[in-house]
Amino acid sequence: MRSPSADREARPGRHTISIGSLQLIARALDVDAGGLLSKTQTLPDAGEHSGAVAIRRALTHVDDFIGSEPDVEPLTLDAARRAITYGWGAYWAGRYEQLGRLLPDAIAQLRATVREAPATDSAAAHDLAAQVHQLAASTLVHLGYADVAHLALRDALMLASIGSDPLRVSSLRCSLAWLLLTQGRFVESHKLATASAASLAPRGESELPVWSLYGSLLLTGATAAGRADDRPVAGLLLDEARAAAGRTGHRNDYESAFGPDQVLMQTVDVEVVTENYGAALTISERMPRNAALPVAARARHLSDIALAHTRLGHDGAALDTLLAMEQLAPSWTRYQTQPRQIVQELRERAGTPPRLTDLARRMGVARP
Repeated sequence: MRSPSADREARPGRHTISIGSLQLIARALDVDAGGLLSKTQTLPDAGEHSGAVAIRRALTHVDDFIGSEPDVEPLTLDAARRAITYGWGAYWAGRYEQLGRLLPDAIAQLRATVREAPATDSAAAHDLAAQVHQLAASTLVHLGYADVAHLALRDALMLASIGSDPLRVSSLRCSLAWLLLTQGRFVESHKLATASAASLAPRGESELPVWSLYGSLLLTGATAAGRADDRPVAGLLLDEARAAAGRTGHRNDYESAFGPDQVLMQTVDVEVVTENYGAALTISERMPRNAALPVAARARHLSDIALAHTRLGHDGAALDTLLAMEQLAPSWTRYQTQPRQIVQELRERAGTPPRLTDLARRMGVARP
């Protein structure tokens, strides 16, 4: 295997920008990273009751200030659980259009549920409301509304503190650390993730969901350290997460997939963001064909592989990987910054072969 230094020397186009640098530049300019590359994709708004604007409006309501609670039918606890389960399924498949229809009403209905729940159901209602806020925040991150997502997670943490599940707060802290990561706030993301992991401090007798959340927080801390170019710390956290995954196996607790395949995926990601592209491709070969990952996570992994191929000058392999990613998760692909960055780089070097031109058109990447 070639050394990481050889990978860097062989990489064509030294003018290309790293993922971490792109996010830091976007942060300095106070813009979304996707806006530096191409037109940002947003959910189409079919009216005031659906789409990204409606999600934001539902999260930033002022009904309590104006004394005019909307005439909304509260969800039963069972109906709320079903709606949240359906919503997370849509999220992990990258079907944000469905979430644009589901979330505005669900947020308002869960607010009514919390308001009208009897004392015996109050804690459970607060926990469900926290979950729908977490789902809304996670969706808005992909749509480029990080500030509103941050507010939604703050509200979710407040709701969870009154809720019935003591591990919900740790789950929400993991989501918040991921949000900070997407904003280029790597040091803060790392500190939040590792502090939250330390607060769990599972022991041998701890239940598996505790170990799973602990591992997810370690992985978030590792990816944040990698983006901050701190490879030693990233490596230590990955090793600890790998040990936790050996204990848990593949799990999906609190809508956070964790296990050996997730650790492998994030190990590849750390190699990519620290520009060790040859190592990233070598490690990626260990990923099982039927990896125990949600569709969106598998697509994100393919995006990392495509970027590694691109930076090593393997343009054909990069394009093939992007097309496989799009076929796997077409809805998810339309809203992601990194694949658009890769397409932009390929077009600058390879010109306009039909397959690449068609992909660029579908992804909304402007001609350079």
